[in-house]
Amino acid sequence: MSISNRKPGDRREPVAEPLKRSVAGCLRAIARRQEVEVTYASDRPALTGDKARLPEPPRKLSAADVAVLRGNADSMALRLGCHDAAIHRRLAPENAAGRAVYDAVEQARVEAIGSRRMAGVASNISAMLEDRYHRGGKYESITDRADAPMEDAVALMVRERLTGQAPPPAARKIVELWREDIEARAGQNLDGLLGSLENQRAFARSVRDLLSSLDMADETPFDPEDEDSEDENEAQDDEQTPSEGEAEEQSQGDRAEIDASEEASDDIEEGATEAADAPSGEMPEESEDAESEEASEASRPPSPRANELRGPDYKVFNPRFDEVIHAEELCEADELARLRTYLDKQLAHLQGVVGRLANRLQRRLLAQQNRAWDFDLEEGQLDPARLVRVVIDPFQPLSFKQEKDTNFRDTVVTLLLDNSGSMRGRPITVAATCADILARTLERCGVKVEILGFTTRAWKGGQSREAWLNAGKPPSPGRLNDLRHIVYKSADAPWRRARKNLGLMMREGLLKENIDGEALDWAHKRLLGRPEQRKILMVISDGAPVDDSTLSVNAGNYLERHLRWMIEDIETRSPVELLAIGIGHDVTRYYKRAVTIIDAEELGGVMTEKLAELFEEDGGPVTTRAPLRAAGGRR
Repeated sequence: MSISNRKPGDRREPVAEPLKRSVAGCLRAIARRQEVEVTYASDRPALTGDKARLPEPPRKLSAADVAVLRGNADSMALRLGCHDAAIHRRLAPENAAGRAVYDAVEQARVEAIGSRRMAGVASNISAMLEDRYHRGGKYESITDRADAPMEDAVALMVRERLTGQAPPPAARKIVELWREDIEARAGQNLDGLLGSLENQRAFARSVRDLLSSLDMADETPFDPEDEDSEDENEAQDDEQTPSEGEAEEQSQGDRAEIDASEEASDDIEEGATEAADAPSGEMPEESEDAESEEASEASRPPSPRANELRGPDYKVFNPRFDEVIHAEELCEADELARLRTYLDKQLAHLQGVVGRLANRLQRRLLAQQNRAWDFDLEEGQLDPARLVRVVIDPFQPLSFKQEKDTNFRDTVVTLLLDNSGSMRGRPITVAATCADILARTLERCGVKVEILGFTTRAWKGGQSREAWLNAGKPPSPGRLNDLRHIVYKSADAPWRRARKNLGLMMREGLLKENIDGEALDWAHKRLLGRPEQRKILMVISDGAPVDDSTLSVNAGNYLERHLRWMIEDIETRSPVELLAIGIGHDVTRYYKRAVTIIDAEELGGVMTEKLAELFEEDGGPVTTRAPLRAAGGRR
């Protein structure tokens, strides 16, 4: 007879909790870092510093679900335990295309170390990769190299060389499209990688040679610090490699607990699962997620010569298909109302939290407006404090007063929201809600707010790409997709009239690709046309610009280079104050004043806090509050 320790009235522990604890424990054991903070959310997996965010397990677990979850955890643990960010940064190439391959291959290296030592880890990582490439079904029937990321193909071929494991079925098309070309040009370089598997510095140098064979290297010289002795390298690698016995022991214990969790989960009703990722190059690649913990170290300011060329080099193949459109023109009024209701239900609990933060912001703004009064006027508001004079002497005239406002400049704020496919789910829902509440708050304080969104009209280029194909595929066509810039709320529109428009972000099919540079230029020009004295532009995004159609026929850093040029132009030559918030992606490499958050639900607090800082007395410093990372200060 078993006796339960659960007291009457105590809530039963969710079935997935033992699984979560065991996965977190195994992650820390393999990484050999007990201080790692492990959280679970419906957002995509991410590793930032010592914070690991894993996907929330579904209510009814299957063996495949557990393997995918453990694969994500093992991948992050190996990154923490077998990777040196300083070495990676010093040997990284400058150009974006080469850097993408370099990052992807490094992740393949750390995963190969664990896969070769522990069969369970190898199985989990295989399940994770299959799930990643299968999600959305975009890679299983591709026939064109332009749709197959080269960095993924190289990384999967490196994994095949290092572990002997074939690419997952969902990614085989990617490898098949590139294999012949890569083998012909860099086959020997791939064969030589196994010998330096556990020496990161030597491995990185071999990867640079591989990039040279693929004509993807740049002229970046090696750092003199990399000429360290071989003994020092070996000592470092010994420290990086996790203890096999320790990790395997923890792994076996944890897997036993998982088996029990799987059996218990059979009695639970199946819950709603997260929507599949959008078919875009913004799919959560390992190189992007794993790299986020070192992005601030790895960011390198571009050389002045490169900046001089970025603006003139950027061109648009055919702007005729671009559109700037108001939200209400994209959706019927009834559907907008339904989407708005859905948005409110999704984050009903967040409304109270963000509302309290917004009220705090309102009090700070009103306190800064330094309201004062002019007395003894002949007209205005009757001054009751001076009525006593009239009582004493009826021949005394009535005294009036009038309120005056000082030391608070007329201000307009633009919120520019990334409407790309990778924002789908929790990030876009939180962004829409926070923008809505802040717009209402700032309006009460006399600050005008404009809410804008940016995406593209189609996947893979749309009509612009068709026009390019009909023109005979001229080389270097420039931007090759149809822009869609959305006005959710203009600065002069009252909040009550634009409230429903924000529900449009919940519409299926709206979120596509993101071309940040032109969106920033568009929002900036709208601000410059405003009459207000002070202009603030806040960008909310979760990554670098990505448009598969454009990047497939131009340089790999074509869009990023233009974005950097636009940011520099605004930050150095414009009266507009620019601030960026990155969701799960470090934007400090682009913007001088920037904040990175891990969880989308931190957005409300960060937006209100950073806006409050901007409204402080001019010249005051921009402060940083842990655990956020802020870059730069007021100029």
